[in-house]
Amino acid sequence: MKNAAMALGLVAAGVSSAWAQSSVQLYGILDAGVRWTSNANAGSSKNQLIPGGMSQSRLGINVTEDLGGGLKAIANLEHRLNSDNGTQAATDFWRQSWVGLQSSEFGRITLGRQYNILFDIYTSTYASFKYSPYIEAYKPEIGLSMGARQDNMVKYLAEFGPVRGEIQVSAGEGNTQNKSFGGLLRYAEGAFSAGGAYLQVEDTLGKKVKGYTAGAGYNDGPWYLNVSWATNKFDRGGLLGAAYTSGLLGPVLNAAANDVKKRDMVSAGFTYQATPQLNLGAHYWYATQTHYVVSTSKSKGHYLAFVADYAFSKRTDAYVELDYTKHDGAVRFQNGAEKRGGAIVGMRHRF
Repeated sequence: MKNAAMALGLVAAGVSSAWAQSSVQLYGILDAGVRWTSNANAGSSKNQLIPGGMSQSRLGINVTEDLGGGLKAIANLEHRLNSDNGTQAATDFWRQSWVGLQSSEFGRITLGRQYNILFDIYTSTYASFKYSPYIEAYKPEIGLSMGARQDNMVKYLAEFGPVRGEIQVSAGEGNTQNKSFGGLLRYAEGAFSAGGAYLQVEDTLGKKVKGYTAGAGYNDGPWYLNVSWATNKFDRGGLLGAAYTSGLLGPVLNAAANDVKKRDMVSAGFTYQATPQLNLGAHYWYATQTHYVVSTSKSKGHYLAFVADYAFSKRTDAYVELDYTKHDGAVRFQNGAEKRGGAIVGMRHRF
């Protein structure tokens, strides 16, 4: 009896120890910058304190629990906020909210509101800058990511050596605009990475938006180089046109936000680490767009940005950013301007 009790005690201690292998991590970014924009208000310039120059400010929680046998339970909640006034950055309080299982042998499956595969392949494989995937206040490439996130998503990720694959499926549930499916494939070995992805989203009218992207990155010593291509194709008369075309730096399409037929973008850029603290980067994006109604010719967009980023520590950095935009054809800014310049001086802290 005494031996049995001891054995049960050892088992209980082992189970308690296994259950104790869990962690809850609080993380976040606070970013704020002073931005100047030309042709912002009926041709006049605009000065403002923006809540995110290089990164959108956020507060998040990561949860990991070791279930034993190479299996982990994982979860994430992430809230986006405006650092300039403390308000909520979007109508959805949680910009990410998912739970899942991760296996060392079989990969990872997650369920909930998550980044879509277009965003995943871009930020993991051929991001615009080495020290920040994109410029939060100036991100034309994210305008082709079809919302960057989807609700009601099931995503599966698996890695086999240098190869990673992902599949996503989102349930439209009869009354939302995010019924989707797609996949990505990525290869990364040493300094080189390349990949591509396809995503289709369907609205409640049965109209579809299809997105494709491919690109590569090279990171060796102080140099990081990247090149990418992306396209979105829109069914005529769909409900997603306004949502998925407004992300390209805020231009309107002659008051016909659902008039986009096809949008293509190619881009290339580099980052050079001049010193252990100082990174210098530049990126150029070129977009073309065809329309169903307003024009039979192509609209064009030219986008150029330069960034200097100085790291005071691993967590705190300051940056200076310059950007220039020029539109041709049916695309204009909301005040009718075709050209616009901008500059940001800001500071960012990660924790």
